[in-house]
Amino acid sequence: MVSVLFKTNIKCSGCVNKATPFLNETIGEDNWEVDVNTPDKVLTISNEAVSAEQVKQAVEKAGFTAVEIH
Repeated sequence: MVSVLFKTNIKCSGCVNKATPFLNETIGEDNWEVDVNTPDKVLTISNEAVSAEQVKQAVEKAGFTAVEIH
């Protein structure tokens, strides 16, 4: 499976908790994770059925930003 990566401003576990309902609804549980220990706070998506735009919208609904890493 191909993973898609996004640079985010989701900085801590509290931020992850805030974003979780939005990401689970759009991407599906267990299909994403945020590494808050990296400088770019990388969100990894492992659901090929979800577009980059859908991911960005879900993150923005939670109050954060996401930029796809190419």
